[in-house]
Amino acid sequence: MGLSWSHILIVLVLFVLLFGRGKISELMGDLAQGIKSFKKGMAEDDAPPAKDPKVIEHAKPAPKPAPKTASRAKAPRKRKSG
Repeated sequence: MGLSWSHILIVLVLFVLLFGRGKISELMGDLAQGIKSFKKGMAEDDAPPAKDPKVIEHAKPAPKPAPKTASRAKAPRKRKSG
């Protein structure tokens, strides 16, 4: 149950009779314009922006001082007796 060339030809003839040559060419022209505008829109997306974007630089926080380490408690010296 496949489509043969005769079936396809009959469908095309009915299509032309229903829509007419003028309507079909008009539809194809609209389709071509749609494709052109789509390509133009895609090309505009790829183009770099006209102006450089503004860059906001944040101030870097001051470096934190190194944490103080606990100093070792000095042991009292023993005095020599004698």
